[in-house]
Amino acid sequence: MKTINSMSTEKYTMKLVEASINDIDKVGGKNASLGEMLQHLSAQGIRIPDGFIITASAYYRFIDHNQLDKQIRAIVNAADIDDLKQLSACGAEVRTLIQNGTFPAEMQQQIEQSYKALCAQYAQDNVDVAVRSSATAEDLPDASFAGQQDTYLNVSGEAELLTSIKNCFASLFTDRAISYRQNFGYDHFLIGLSVCVQKMVRSDMGVSGVAFSLDTESGFKDVVIINASYGLGEMVVQGAVSPDEFIVFKPMLNKGFESIIEKKLGKKHQKMVYGSAGEERVEIVKTLTHEQNRFCLNNKQIIQLSQWIVAIEDYYSKLKNKWCPMDVEWALDGRSNELFIVQARPETIHSRKVVGSITEFKIHDAQRHNHLLLKGIAVGDKIASGKVHLLNGLDKEGIHHIDFKKGDIMVTDMTDPDWEPVMKKAAAIITNKGGRTCHAAIVARELGVPAIVGCDNATEILKTGQLITASCAEGETGLIYAGEILYEKHEHNLSDLPEVDTNVMMNIASPDMAFQYAHYPNKGVGLAREEFIINNYIKIHPMALLKHEELRDAELTQLINQTIKGYASGADFFVEKLSYGIAKIAAASHPHKVIVRFSDFKTNEYYNMPGGKHFEPTEENPMIGWRGASRYYSKNYQEAFGLECIAIKKVRETMGLKNVVVMIPFCRTVTELLKVYDVMAQYGLKRGEDGLEVYLMAEIPSNVILAERFGQYIDGFSIGSNDLTQLVLGLDRDSSLVADLYSERNEAVKTMISSLIQTAKKLRIKVGICGQGPSDFPDFAQFLVEEGIDSLSVTPDSFMKTVKAIKQIEDEIREGARLTA
Repeated sequence: MKTINSMSTEKYTMKLVEASINDIDKVGGKNASLGEMLQHLSAQGIRIPDGFIITASAYYRFIDHNQLDKQIRAIVNAADIDDLKQLSACGAEVRTLIQNGTFPAEMQQQIEQSYKALCAQYAQDNVDVAVRSSATAEDLPDASFAGQQDTYLNVSGEAELLTSIKNCFASLFTDRAISYRQNFGYDHFLIGLSVCVQKMVRSDMGVSGVAFSLDTESGFKDVVIINASYGLGEMVVQGAVSPDEFIVFKPMLNKGFESIIEKKLGKKHQKMVYGSAGEERVEIVKTLTHEQNRFCLNNKQIIQLSQWIVAIEDYYSKLKNKWCPMDVEWALDGRSNELFIVQARPETIHSRKVVGSITEFKIHDAQRHNHLLLKGIAVGDKIASGKVHLLNGLDKEGIHHIDFKKGDIMVTDMTDPDWEPVMKKAAAIITNKGGRTCHAAIVARELGVPAIVGCDNATEILKTGQLITASCAEGETGLIYAGEILYEKHEHNLSDLPEVDTNVMMNIASPDMAFQYAHYPNKGVGLAREEFIINNYIKIHPMALLKHEELRDAELTQLINQTIKGYASGADFFVEKLSYGIAKIAAASHPHKVIVRFSDFKTNEYYNMPGGKHFEPTEENPMIGWRGASRYYSKNYQEAFGLECIAIKKVRETMGLKNVVVMIPFCRTVTELLKVYDVMAQYGLKRGEDGLEVYLMAEIPSNVILAERFGQYIDGFSIGSNDLTQLVLGLDRDSSLVADLYSERNEAVKTMISSLIQTAKKLRIKVGICGQGPSDFPDFAQFLVEEGIDSLSVTPDSFMKTVKAIKQIEDEIREGARLTA
């Protein structure tokens, strides 16, 4: 540990604005970053609360003045850090030594003078400040040290300030910090601690949270992720609340669009506020019901905050001469209604990764959903099985006395930073509370273990000793199953993937998976099905959302009112949810085309949705009944189709994602097509206007037979081989009795497909395929390439084998052409 001569007249405090990124050894990572931003980003309008710094040399001087160096070394070196009881005793003893120390007179005088100057600056006696620790080893490229030291909020007056500074010094030796340094191989005595004393933002009366300039799960670069809740930000950081979440697409944000591509309403059931006079500095209170039921930031605030985060990322990326995604803490002052950045540090998980491979999990248990116990927010993309170990109700000391075995699954209300030595043993972490940026999520990413947070009642449903599987490999939703679910893990090296001339696109069903597939070397999305979004995110019949109050169905109305919390109406809920689902898929593939198919539910599928029984007839054969285009111009459904059009218009015009192409399914005649165009125009969608392209799903024999006539009114065909096979062969693809006859590779089906491809080429319009055939049968994909198809769209799990099959046939075609030349 460094020592400072006791006769030193060194300056122990400095203004926050005097620090820069080159001063990490003097002021720590957080303080260096704040000073750098104050100097260089304030001119861009980015507000950062002012303050002052107690330097790392003050910490060393404090240790030297109180003659603690040898004592601390002896205590730490004598302890077995891997033994939790010894770790706890060691940390407590060192912290007590530091907290009982006294300040050198000259240091105390400098701190008090700096505090008085800050009071004068804000024209406030005993100005309220946040006292934050800033270790000199923080935010290095190979260890984030996030949350390893302590923060004290609403500190007021010189006595409270001095005590809080000593507590910050002591927090360099919390159990978690000692364990963390040991885990990363850092010398405990080569790390100093600086302290930031920063004017509080009155977010206790407003909103605060955390933001990242990338997707925290997939590492997707082009988004800002914002987590937000009412009150002081510690509740979001700790994971004590399930916050609102907002996602903004950076490329369109930079072009001036309001590119909010996701809004999720969190629970926000409690908040941290200033304590009452004479009581604790802060207290936790319940959030009002009307606050819980609305988003805590409006669109203007979301955009402004996102612009700031992008500006911070751009600045640091230029400074470091490489991409530097940022982890930012922010606050909205409830008095002034102004936003502030209170901390910013480089993100240290995904920014270190080099995407050279694709990890694919294949779960073999097709019946696993029968064993589903719980859902939450997935952190990471892994799967783990193990025995539950409930940690509910434990105090900070109790954690060191439990028999937590390596490979157990930690289940708790929320994690505590002091639990990190135990979290290292966990196969997975499950919490009732929290969001994607909470403490449990951050530590899980650092440890490389799956976590499922925000489950609400995991501690009630799961029991100690119970064998479960935690799956984060099925999208943004984490799934917890009873028992052990069998799966395989496959690694695909992207460098092994050959380049092909045929455009290979992907069929993306779930918006939650879109960012994870963004780094696949694909040419866009050949099929994004609206019905998946409607079924999984909206979950209510669209006409019921529009007309439920007229139906006098009290149970349905209650369900709808509960479902649409945070939205002005059922119509707004449908448009927003659908637009967000489409936008996430479009953003992940931008600037490549994303072909969005309008909804194609059958009557029996719609009937089974809440409210569906009021609007859907009973049909003998729904597969060839009232579906696709025939619904869109029908007076019984036209208004609902209008909502789909409005959602597409919002994605393209408000969010700026003009790579979205729309596709009309199950359109039997040219007359039907023109009727659909008339309805689309009523809701602001016109083919050719603002570059809008319209494709036809070629899945009915009439689409092929009359391809030249259809082709006059569209921009492309996309072959739906599933329905086309059914209708060419005259069989019900849902019937097991004739299942053995169903084959896209039947000569009649291939003849129809070949005919359509040749007609499209004659008309000089695009033709692709988005059916399941190419995904299932590489030889079928090869047939399509030989016929000259423009693009194949396959499921992600078939992407690798399809590309390799295409490469093989392209090489054979080239070789054949060479030999005949």
